Amino acid sequence: MSPILPQPSGSTHTSKRAQPLPRRSTLVRKRDDSSSDYIPSSPTKKVKVTFDNDVEVRTVGQFEKAPELIQQEVRSAFQKRAHGDNTGYERIKAIYDQNEDEYENVTPFSLSQYTVALLGNIPSLNRSTADLVRAVIQSEWLGREEDYVALFMRLLANIVTAQGSFLLDTLTTLVENLTSTPPSSRRLPDTPPISRTKLYLRVHQTLKYLIRIFPAASNVLQRTIIENFPDQPDSRRSHVIYTQNLLKILDYAPELRQDILALITERLVKIDVQVQVDIEDLEDEEGEGLVEKLPQIRPDLLDEFEDDSDSSDNDSDSDDDDEDEDEEAKRTKDIRKNVEKMDSMLDILFSYYSRDFQSSKTGTGASMVIEILMSQFVTTILSTHRSRHTQFLLFHFAQQSPDYVDILVGTCVQKVLDKKQPTLTRQNASAYLASFVARGMHVPSIVVRDVFDYIRDELDRMRGEIEPTCSGPDLRRYSSYYCLVQSLLYIFCFRWRDLELRYEDEEEDDDDDLDTPYRQGHQWRPGTKEAFHSHLFSKLNPLKVCSPAIIEEFARVAKHLGVIFIYHIIETNKRIRLANYSVSMLGSMYGQPDREGALSVSQDQGHHHLDAYFPFDPYHLPKSKRWIEGDYRDWSPVPGLANDEVDDSDSDDDDDVGDGDIEGTETDRTGAST
Repeated sequence: MSPILPQPSGSTHTSKRAQPLPRRSTLVRKRDDSSSDYIPSSPTKKVKVTFDNDVEVRTVGQFEKAPELIQQEVRSAFQKRAHGDNTGYERIKAIYDQNEDEYENVTPFSLSQYTVALLGNIPSLNRSTADLVRAVIQSEWLGREEDYVALFMRLLANIVTAQGSFLLDTLTTLVENLTSTPPSSRRLPDTPPISRTKLYLRVHQTLKYLIRIFPAASNVLQRTIIENFPDQPDSRRSHVIYTQNLLKILDYAPELRQDILALITERLVKIDVQVQVDIEDLEDEEGEGLVEKLPQIRPDLLDEFEDDSDSSDNDSDSDDDDEDEDEEAKRTKDIRKNVEKMDSMLDILFSYYSRDFQSSKTGTGASMVIEILMSQFVTTILSTHRSRHTQFLLFHFAQQSPDYVDILVGTCVQKVLDKKQPTLTRQNASAYLASFVARGMHVPSIVVRDVFDYIRDELDRMRGEIEPTCSGPDLRRYSSYYCLVQSLLYIFCFRWRDLELRYEDEEEDDDDDLDTPYRQGHQWRPGTKEAFHSHLFSKLNPLKVCSPAIIEEFARVAKHLGVIFIYHIIETNKRIRLANYSVSMLGSMYGQPDREGALSVSQDQGHHHLDAYFPFDPYHLPKSKRWIEGDYRDWSPVPGLANDEVDDSDSDDDDDVGDGDIEGTETDRTGAST
């Protein structure tokens, strides 16, 4: 086609006196020129100029080939390449390569015609022309006009249908554009900019289209999703955006649901554990209470997508930290960033599961959520040391029905009692079982009593096997036994009311009736007091090994309620020294040679004790904590037992748990960090 040049007016207006032709602009108008060429002249008024918004502007000298010529050019390029002439082939490749000059010169109209021409030559787009195919796949098409996007989607579908080997490249390019910095987000010449939200929507539309016509794409898509997941040090914004986009994929690829949700949970647990490790590495006064002191973080970061000028990390702290800032302050800042990252991701997951849970609470939807969460619990969370917050997803949703409570409790009991399970798994299951029963507001009394009986019976069995050859407390050899004893003490401190002996039709006593010690006329379920007596007074001496904080609180509660008096044993144990086991040896036993494990040991005045770790300790993440409101049982002191009551013991000040109110303190009365 010849260059577009200014044309004389096509107006049919005539006049008796010849009029000079007005100067024409180099604008090619979409509408008939006759409607605007005639301007009436007036000797007294200036000419009124009007502007037409529909004018199509083209530069003089710019030209575009006819579609037929482009078709011929593309066909000829493939034919000549087969005979060794790559000139035309390389030019076509340069049209789609943003690093080439030809890419900048081609107009949107011409680009669409070249794409149409490629659609007519699909057989030529094979492994021998892989460099061209990859240039096409990686070209910047997502930010162009709607018509071109639809055309390009057809091209991609034809390419992967004809040559499945290009499916991985296609899906990789698409998934890369679901990150916080999509490669196709830059503004294109001669093309109106689009928002980040619209770009993501186009990616999802394309993925949905490809999966529909090519079902095998799901398996390949899963691999690319894993490879593009943000690394742990990446920003909160990166994690939030990618997580949201992964959940969007589940709308049209439900077959990937379990795998994608497991991936998100796995990465979330890693962040969770890293936060706990970093807090422990800080000095005590810096690490304690760091999480609950965080301010409320900003709303959902997806709202920021419209601000396309901001392609960098929008986290609250700049990476350009003061070079003079001390190392500990930098570590504290990194912890805060990771906590905010974890908080945002958990809030997203709570919201996602909640929508699915509520949409079919009496149907299969809720059961599917529990099944997915239980799978994640068994495969990832239960075997992970120091997970602190991720497990609250299961804590919340399991309490939505007594049936789901039974599923979680039953799974933990099964793991605890299964001798084939690794020692660490059994110990962690014991901690989860006790913590869920103690802290779950909707865990019914009958479940509390059943769990107490399960643990008591298992302890009786273990003691029967161990005690005949036992010469004294030995954490290394009998760690599983001590973990179960500690779980029993922990449950009693929180749920002692459920272990009372009550008639089925008797209403629960008012708190006003509990102001006097329960030793006066109080009755316990059969086996309750006996369980504590038989184990706490045994040669295994668990009071020497269990967490001093939990023992101290149990001693106070049990004495006040008239269950058992153990202060004399506590005092005697202070004069007993355990065998000298090194921390590294004990750590190796838990599979953590360089760090104490979830139910590991802590050193106190030369003695080794079980850690006071229970996985459902108070939840303080500022944004996502709203989801467990009403589900969580906070520590409350026994009525009539003042927090500052002096014990009938000569305990050293260092062994005191603390006598402040539970809420708002760094450590509650059971030794659990708040």
